[in-house]
Amino acid sequence: MAEFKEAPVDATAGQKLLTWIDNRFPLTKLYKEHMGEYYAPKNFNFWYVFGSLALVVLVIQIVTGIFLVMHYKPDANLAFASVEYIMRDVPWGWLIRYMHSTGASAFFIVVYLHMFRGLLYGSYRKPRELVWIFGCAIFLCLMAEAFFGYLLPWGQMSYWGAQVIVNLFAAVPFVGPDLALLIRGDYVVSDATLNRFFSFHVIAIPLVLLGLVVAHIIALHEVGSNNPDGIEIKAKKDAQGRPLDGIPFHPYYTVHDIYALSVFLMVFSAVVFFAPEFGGYFLEYNNFIPADPLKTPAHIAPVWYFTPYYSMLRATTDLMVNVLVVLIALAAILAVLRGGFGAKGKLAVIVGALVAAGLLKAFDAKFWGVVVMGGAVIIMFFLPWLDRSLVKSIRYRPNWHKYIYGAFVLVFMVLGYLGIQPPSPTGELISQIGTLFYFGFFLLMPWWSRLGEFKPVPERVTFAAH
Repeated sequence: MAEFKEAPVDATAGQKLLTWIDNRFPLTKLYKEHMGEYYAPKNFNFWYVFGSLALVVLVIQIVTGIFLVMHYKPDANLAFASVEYIMRDVPWGWLIRYMHSTGASAFFIVVYLHMFRGLLYGSYRKPRELVWIFGCAIFLCLMAEAFFGYLLPWGQMSYWGAQVIVNLFAAVPFVGPDLALLIRGDYVVSDATLNRFFSFHVIAIPLVLLGLVVAHIIALHEVGSNNPDGIEIKAKKDAQGRPLDGIPFHPYYTVHDIYALSVFLMVFSAVVFFAPEFGGYFLEYNNFIPADPLKTPAHIAPVWYFTPYYSMLRATTDLMVNVLVVLIALAAILAVLRGGFGAKGKLAVIVGALVAAGLLKAFDAKFWGVVVMGGAVIIMFFLPWLDRSLVKSIRYRPNWHKYIYGAFVLVFMVLGYLGIQPPSPTGELISQIGTLFYFGFFLLMPWWSRLGEFKPVPERVTFAAH
């Protein structure tokens, strides 16, 4: 049993209360470990605010979600009307609803920027592999949460978007139709589907999401934060065991994050009050029309944050599958001609290529589209082992690496734009090229990340006081 501490005789009432709590709950210990005595690198820059902003948006979503659930009816006959009731009759209901819908898009914006920062500075490299994996799991969970929540307004785009996405699961060989039926709870998207999605959106996914966020933060604070130089600050400490290049998270970075939060809330409020639909990107115009199973919208597209992956799905046609078969064949031929394998190794490469090509042709292109869409997210989990660069940070990599990262961002944004647009031959071709580049960026990373002339990494972080 832990020994109880006694408050000093001249202690104030607040100090006595804190001592009483500390004897029963490690409040001061948690504060010191995660705030006051958690030493973060002193050279954090603008890119390091998005993790804190993501946490703030998560709180906004939970709080606004609680108030929305008080008035929402998860019933196919009442759902759309209950949303209209919230918007028109509930005091400040319109504000809560717009905060929640804008918060969904804001969440993805800050998470995409947070992940891109990790990509730039190698925050997924040893010893932070688990931090990255938890982060990718949060992203996957966030996508599921957004998908389930998207159906709840029961508008035209909600209904038909869910119909399209759930039907994709029917493309899975052997178990597809039963899997789609299990997800829908009916043969079409109906009241049963709405109730299932409501349960997942309000209870199941948020619980998992909160657990992953806690695990992500604990794992981060166990190994310490990365920095723009990619240098481990724990390597050099003073006599008291404090990192020479570290400063306490509080008050230095709490002030830093509060400033960033103030700017973020100004932009967030401007969108909520003046452009909550954001030109149809945050709230589609078709979603202001009640769901009608007998009337299909002219063009069905997911919300903007899903569109890059939707583009990859649409890009996976029979032609694309044939191109992949040709690429596999060329890769196998080059591997055999280059040598470095024994006779058994060459045979294994040839057999592997034949099996891969056979599988590609054995199943429908629609199924491979689902695989490509899912694989585009899953492949990010393996980034710590795909990147073989000699240094972590983009600062000390060859300059042409920056152009590759820039092209990756550009391709991702182009895929996102094409996913919103109606299908066209030109758009399909660009999406196919973009999809090949996206996967090439990751799959060829063990090769290209080692190429070029790397700059010397300093022993201490580079920092200029300001």
